[in-house]
Amino acid sequence: MDSLKKNKTSTSRQQDSNPDAQDEEAPDFCPGYKDVDAFVKYGLGSVLSATKASAGLPQGGDDFDFYRSFPGFQEFCEVQGDKLLFCMSQIMQHHSCRSRMRDQDKITGLEERFDLVVDSNDVILEKVGILLDEADGVNRSQQPVMPAGFQPPKIVVSSWNRKGSSSGSRAETFRLLHAKNIPRPQLKFKEKVDNSNTPFIPKIFIKPNALKPLPSYFTDKQIRKERPEDLDIPAALADFIHQQRTQEHVEDMFAHPYQYELDHLTVPGNLLSKPEPQMYKPIEETSCAFIDTLEDLVALNEKLIEVSEFAVDLEHHSYRSFLGVTCLMQISTRDEDFIIDTLELRSEMYILNEAFTNHSIVKVFHGADSDIEWLQRDFGLYVVNLFDTHQASRALNLARHSLDHLLKHFCSVDSDKRYQLADWRIRPLPDEMSLYARSDTHYLLYIYDCVRAQLLEFNHGQPGLLQSVWNKSKDVSLKKYAKPIFTEESYLEVQRKQKKSFNTQQLTAFRLLFAWRDKLARQEDESTGYILPTHMMSKISEELPKEPQGIIACCNPVPPLVRQQVNELHLLVQEAREMPLLKAEVAVQKTKGLTPIKKPEVTLFGPHDTSRVPESNSRHFSTDDFSPSELPVKQGVLFSDDHKSDADVEEISSLVSTAKISMFEEPEAKECEDSLSVAQHKARQIIESFENPFRMYLPSNGVHISENAKFDPSSKIFEISKRWKLQSVEQQQKELESRKKAKKEAQEKAKKATEERNKAQESYQEFLKNVPTVRQQAAECAKMEGKKRERVPSEAGDLTPKPNKKLKTAAKTKKPEPPPQERFEPFDYSQSDLKVFAGIKAKDNSQFDPNRQSHDFKKKKFAGGKKNNLGTGKSMSYVAGRSDRGFRHNWPKR
Repeated sequence: MDSLKKNKTSTSRQQDSNPDAQDEEAPDFCPGYKDVDAFVKYGLGSVLSATKASAGLPQGGDDFDFYRSFPGFQEFCEVQGDKLLFCMSQIMQHHSCRSRMRDQDKITGLEERFDLVVDSNDVILEKVGILLDEADGVNRSQQPVMPAGFQPPKIVVSSWNRKGSSSGSRAETFRLLHAKNIPRPQLKFKEKVDNSNTPFIPKIFIKPNALKPLPSYFTDKQIRKERPEDLDIPAALADFIHQQRTQEHVEDMFAHPYQYELDHLTVPGNLLSKPEPQMYKPIEETSCAFIDTLEDLVALNEKLIEVSEFAVDLEHHSYRSFLGVTCLMQISTRDEDFIIDTLELRSEMYILNEAFTNHSIVKVFHGADSDIEWLQRDFGLYVVNLFDTHQASRALNLARHSLDHLLKHFCSVDSDKRYQLADWRIRPLPDEMSLYARSDTHYLLYIYDCVRAQLLEFNHGQPGLLQSVWNKSKDVSLKKYAKPIFTEESYLEVQRKQKKSFNTQQLTAFRLLFAWRDKLARQEDESTGYILPTHMMSKISEELPKEPQGIIACCNPVPPLVRQQVNELHLLVQEAREMPLLKAEVAVQKTKGLTPIKKPEVTLFGPHDTSRVPESNSRHFSTDDFSPSELPVKQGVLFSDDHKSDADVEEISSLVSTAKISMFEEPEAKECEDSLSVAQHKARQIIESFENPFRMYLPSNGVHISENAKFDPSSKIFEISKRWKLQSVEQQQKELESRKKAKKEAQEKAKKATEERNKAQESYQEFLKNVPTVRQQAAECAKMEGKKRERVPSEAGDLTPKPNKKLKTAAKTKKPEPPPQERFEPFDYSQSDLKVFAGIKAKDNSQFDPNRQSHDFKKKKFAGGKKNNLGTGKSMSYVAGRSDRGFRHNWPKR
């Protein structure tokens, strides 16, 4: 591009120096335009003027409809529209596109024209892209000449290894170097990797540069390793001793060993002043040492103690290990580079604590959040006086905060990130990988100088911004490593990240597969992604295959351990399929156990809001808390007059707290105002000067005035507020007294009613005891007369009266008087008219006869010509009724 620009400027100078030769030799690019720049300039001016003119046209809506009503405007629009369509059709013909923009159907013409425009734009933009690629030197149509039978290597580019370049035209691809046939380095570790489901305990046992000595737990632990006296006692007793030791040193076990040193760390003044950046040496001229023996490591530690700063970086591997393994450590000083084989020297790396924890030596990292945790986990190394260039980049608001961006910005070095995802367990280490590892720390000290200088310039020479970066870096060095702990609810967080809604069967399958994956990963010391990736586990849980082949079909490619244990996975899926289908939310609540769900505390609450009531006062009955025999059941009552007492009513009431809004109440005057200090008085005056944010909710008749005026007895506001308070207190007392009186009256009425009911029941029971039965009365009469009862003739039509129901209820409410005992005389049936039962008609017989009623009563008439109402076949005892039950056709057939 620079050469093209130079050629262009030289030709323009020649043209300016000899204009006559230009007119004779160079032909016009287009009729009327000498070159492309003139044509583009004219085109941009035309587009600009057209845009300005279009802004002056009437807008769509009422304005356009108003102008459209004039015939002249309508004709003008049609003429201009035809011209535009003609121009568009010519452009389409030039690019070999369909160009029938005119002569379209009026109904579907608009849609067809829109489709033509879209297709033409696609063709034109594709041609523009091809021409731009040719201008950049990339020719898509040109195919390379290959010999017969040669197949070029295919580079698979996917989302994990694609990174867009700065220009945006091409993409860079990264290579994943994976070693297939190397021995696992975990097998050579002197200390076995601890993948147990227990919290991480620091590995440190010697604390150099200590201001506070190391807790006794870590020193005793190392002594017990050297002299294992616990082996002489039984295993159960050894476990008990171990439990007692861990209980004694719980705080020491999980605390940061250098917490005290980091809290009391102060940055010296020379590190807060503007430095002069010291240029780095070329990487080809800098010596590099590969350290894989204990003697070289000790010599390196002696060198690091003598320098004032050094840069550190780590290379990590996490695919074939559950917790991850630190494979390399790169350290760079101003003069040398060092690469440490941490797989070989894993158990001896604690030696570097002497240099790493020295507060007078600056350790420069980039993005040290993960590095700090890896150093603690694998080597027991801690960092004091850390400077993180990532935190400095964020404070400077740079475009990007990655290390490759800092290398490009400050050092003009393009870092080769092809080995970013390489397998760093490869031994011996290839030269290109060692060169990539060196580049991460070789330029870091120069970046450290440049970043400090820019932080001071950015803050106008004040060290405040630089001090904040030092403080953030110290917070990073205070981080503690925590092992991944498996719990019954660990799968929920992973499932939420999938953003899929599962039912109970699918959620159960996901939970079982997650537990199986975690257990197997800890046993085999493999990562969970190697055992079963999360997206495959989600796919199996969603599909719930019925056969083992379905599980394998859900995985592409199939992980080796899934293929080995597909039958066990099939059993887990079958167990999940046997679960009942319920809502997923209900299943989640059941898996959490029987612990009560505590509601969050809220500051605003009403009288019926039970969220602030403690659990001891509120009653929550559920089927999980009680067995069926222990459920609270209300006992049934036999009589309706057995009412509940007032105490029972108070127990069942759901209103557990009175309405009390303390937010709007005025603060009461404190009695101990004299004991406050001057600063407290000033703070109180400042607080009182602020306006109440809930002023709009206060009563409208009052004015919001400062608290000092309210407590001043000489002011009028004090009298008004005092009077208003007294009135409100009196009103509250009156309401309370009226409520108490109403409650007492209700209780007295209820007591009186219960006493009256009890008296009525007792009197009725006593009366029943004194009244003799009918048999007793008959026996007494027989004894007195000494003869049989004579039948007393009863008048025709007399019926024995039925007992009235109202009498029974009246007898319960009123106190019955015992009737006088009269002489009992039996009914004499000899005087009764027995001809009624013989079938002989009596003259004055008032008995009901349906046959006579149907024949004779229809013919009889009353005097005056009126029909007898009794001839309608109605019952004699229900003369006034209007029923039709007496007709013959309504009678049942014999």
